[in-house]
Amino acid sequence: MLKHADHLRVVLVGTRNPLNLGAAARAMSNFGFLHLRVVNPYEVAFREARSAVGAAAPLLAAAEEFTSVADAVADCTLVVGTTAVRHRELQHPLRRLEYGAQLIKRELTAGRAALVFGTEKTGLSNDDLSHCHWLLRIPTREQHISMNLGQAVAVCLYELARDLKQARVGADLRSPSSAAAARPSSPARTASELSGKRVTAAEMERISSVLLEALERSGYINPIAQANTQERVRRMVRRLNLSSQDAELWLGMLRQMLWKIRTG
Repeated sequence: MLKHADHLRVVLVGTRNPLNLGAAARAMSNFGFLHLRVVNPYEVAFREARSAVGAAAPLLAAAEEFTSVADAVADCTLVVGTTAVRHRELQHPLRRLEYGAQLIKRELTAGRAALVFGTEKTGLSNDDLSHCHWLLRIPTREQHISMNLGQAVAVCLYELARDLKQARVGADLRSPSSAAAARPSSPARTASELSGKRVTAAEMERISSVLLEALERSGYINPIAQANTQERVRRMVRRLNLSSQDAELWLGMLRQMLWKIRTG
């Protein structure tokens, strides 16, 4: 089991099928990820899934319920959305599961990560995605790209749980050169990781909110395109990869500018 599995939060948004809720919970229990959060689940499905009896019943009973993605991921320092891509135009970095899992595992050693799954029919909305740092995809074939929600949760958690060192035992029995070639290179560390304390999603959302209010009061935001501007600003703020100290500085500067705008 992954050493820091307790630092992962699996977030299901708008789930409607109780079988999917149950399958996701079973997969979490199988692989040792025990913290489930649900955002606006279909109430009937949620009650039905919670009434089920089985190994995953305690996990479902302890699931935390939220009314927004922002609240569900507020205490997380990395928020990763999942997508099947399809014909959608994405505004986030997109990473394959095997590479993205390594980034998530690295974050779990010092922070808390959220892995977010959307509704069965439409996935995550643009507003949901605006709270994510980057997106994860499972490499399925083009002709049948989407997976059942429970299956997708299980595949992602398996990749997070598996021990690469153990998986390489067979490879290390080969020649040193071929074994070395089989090892994936470590991703470069971000500025926020190198600086120490991670910035939570709640802190990033505070920066986004103050910046958006300043933009609105200054007349920058077109009311017709307000939702689109909010999503773009959230994505931009998350791309900054601020350290905790820098986030505090940005928030202080923006609050000062907003105060100046308010007082004229």
